[in-house]
Amino acid sequence: MTHFHADVIVAGAGPSGLMLAGELRLAGNSVIVLDRLTKPMRQSRALGFSARTIEEFGQRGLLEKFGELETIPVGHFGGIPMDYRIVENGNFGVRGVPQSRTEAILYDWATGLGAEVRRGQEVVGLTQDDDGVEVEVASGDGVERLRAAYLVGCDGARSTVRRAAGIDFPGSSATIEMLMADVATNDLRIRPTGEVGESGMVVVLPLGPGATRVVVFERGAGVRPTQEAPGFPEVADAFKRVTGEDIHGFTPLWTSYFTDASRQAAAYRAGRVFLAGDAAHIHLPIGAQGISAGVGDVVNLGWKLAAVLRGHAPEGLLDSYHSERHPVGARIVANTLVQRSLYLGGPEMQPLRDLFGELTGIEEVRRHLVGVVTGLDTRYDVGEGGHPLLGRRLPDQELLVGDEKTSTFELLSRGRALLLNLRGREGLTRAAEGWSDRVDVVAAARPDPDAPAADLLVRPDGYIAWVGADGSADGLTTALTRWFGEPTAG
Repeated sequence: MTHFHADVIVAGAGPSGLMLAGELRLAGNSVIVLDRLTKPMRQSRALGFSARTIEEFGQRGLLEKFGELETIPVGHFGGIPMDYRIVENGNFGVRGVPQSRTEAILYDWATGLGAEVRRGQEVVGLTQDDDGVEVEVASGDGVERLRAAYLVGCDGARSTVRRAAGIDFPGSSATIEMLMADVATNDLRIRPTGEVGESGMVVVLPLGPGATRVVVFERGAGVRPTQEAPGFPEVADAFKRVTGEDIHGFTPLWTSYFTDASRQAAAYRAGRVFLAGDAAHIHLPIGAQGISAGVGDVVNLGWKLAAVLRGHAPEGLLDSYHSERHPVGARIVANTLVQRSLYLGGPEMQPLRDLFGELTGIEEVRRHLVGVVTGLDTRYDVGEGGHPLLGRRLPDQELLVGDEKTSTFELLSRGRALLLNLRGREGLTRAAEGWSDRVDVVAAARPDPDAPAADLLVRPDGYIAWVGADGSADGLTTALTRWFGEPTAG
């Protein structure tokens, strides 16, 4: 019998890796998370996440851990103003949440569920066979080998897991660079912020008491021939050239940079090895789509790995990770490249900006762009049926179970599939009895008795796999089998 140190080893303790660890622990799987850093990163490149990620955290009961969140009702697409309230309960996402805080919340959640996080340990190699993956792990004590049924690389843009698995990473190299510094002040009042001028663009964001973030794009500066962070004088020099304002006298807390390098893994799976987050896709960090894409990846992957490990997954379930998430990643890479050209391009892009401005005057176009950036319009191919809800995410809605109030997100917090019997049909529960070990059947009602109701089969990631809107259970058995395997005998 093969000995595994864990069911799944995850490389990388960023938001994607920690979210995946929590998802696996909800399903009862053992997981080890390895991270090369000896301590959690205190600095934060990302300062928020998208509207869909708000929902995914809500599905697991994590939102309350963030405290009061400031959502953004308006935003932009490539610098063109957009009102995100055009969609129901719509917003651009959350701002003012440092990545370090998001990671701390996910760390407490995952480890509280029993995940093991090992710091100061880096994946440096791997081999796999039909039974599992052997992972070479380097630390201060040398190199050891750990074995697991599966390995997931959440180890960033320069992913060792991706390279060791032989997965190509095609795309385009950086053409522009944006310098970034956090400075110790709340007195920086540079305006306009986020607006493009002839020399470039600056963004000035408050980070909390005593700290402000400065981002500078200098037109024509190109890309530095190094992967090292810029010095603060270099950031301040660029800031002065673009704005005419001098920030050299402020105290820097941290400096970094990002580029428009845009790449996507050719495959998200190679045997027993998977990629998620920046290991699978990189792009210009515009629209809070970085963390959000990674969280979306692992919420999709986690329940599928768990189903295979429990032994009741249908054939091809793990392959659906690539077929569902690769198009989502490709769409993010494409839309960020379009936004880069609109936002940061030179005068030659003005005709395109003017045309986009005209197009956003059309409501259908605005809805489409909001859905693209927020991830709210992601739709998976879940099988036959033409109902408009099929393959789409289930929003948070208040429900009544008996006399008790609950919500769709609260019912999904266990990380299990959900069959919502909203029409009070006894036959629906009987039809799903063979899957009761993996699908929760809940008889519920909408608080408004006149509200339209359809019975719904919802996957653990919150996407609708079957809709019973006509009073019948036609297609339910097919959907249950497709996503959750054969029924339990008896």
